[in-house]
Amino acid sequence: QPKRKAAFGSVGRRIPYRILHVINQDGESLGNMHRAEALRLMDEHGLKLVLLRENVEPPVYRLMTGQQIHEEQLKLAEKKKASPKPGMCKELSFSSAIAKNDLETKIKQIALWIEKKHHVRITIRQAK
Repeated sequence: QPKRKAAFGSVGRRIPYRILHVINQDGESLGNMHRAEALRLMDEHGLKLVLLRENVEPPVYRLMTGQQIHEEQLKLAEKKKASPKPGMCKELSFSSAIAKNDLETKIKQIALWIEKKHHVRITIRQAK
């Protein structure tokens, strides 16, 4: 069983599978081929092999340039940054005697959190 890869990137010459499904850099399928043939294509065109899906039979690899790999890594990082952490809950409490502009400020903060897809818990305390 191959080790799980930590991030999206070139697998180099270490391919644990004998038969691969290869996609060229333009996104066109080149079909199933032996790993030696895939490595030969990689060397001929000066590209790198990147594992896209390993849970299918045969696993899917794509030939990419270094620039394409870098762009994909940036997209994944941006997507990961944008997604909220699971279980992230923001909590806000205020008194029932809150001033109007304080209430408006807190409402803006709540709207921002909801926009970022956080769970929001609001507690209202009774004024004395």
